[in-house]
Amino acid sequence: MSNRTRPGVGLPVLASLACVAGATSVMAQEGPGRGYAQVPQGAYSIVAEVRAKPGKEAALRDATLPLVALVRSDPKNLVYFLQEDRAAPGHFIFYEIFANRADFEAHNAMPYVKDWFAKLPELADGGVKVMKMEILAGPRS
Repeated sequence: MSNRTRPGVGLPVLASLACVAGATSVMAQEGPGRGYAQVPQGAYSIVAEVRAKPGKEAALRDATLPLVALVRSDPKNLVYFLQEDRAAPGHFIFYEIFANRADFEAHNAMPYVKDWFAKLPELADGGVKVMKMEILAGPRS
């Protein structure tokens, strides 16, 4: 539409809209969802959970939080999220994606992962429940 058909819409407003549209385009490339295209068909996905022993919630959280930066810095890791249940502090859910099972097994062999598992008998109520998942929807086209 031109300025004549929309009174009050001048060049500064149109320029602002163009900037927003440009930023939206960049965000689509760099913002949420940008990593889906990097997830190959047949990727190896893990959903795992661990629960702190009563009174050990903060200690398990403190032992677990450093994993986020360590795992995300591993070039074989595609996605890694650590989540904590808001209604049950100390109940953690991990969501991880690796290109294949070998990459996941290499991740589990890392010294920092082994060190974390070694702390669990003192901090966690039981072990880690691991679900090996298959991603059903492939990358976005």
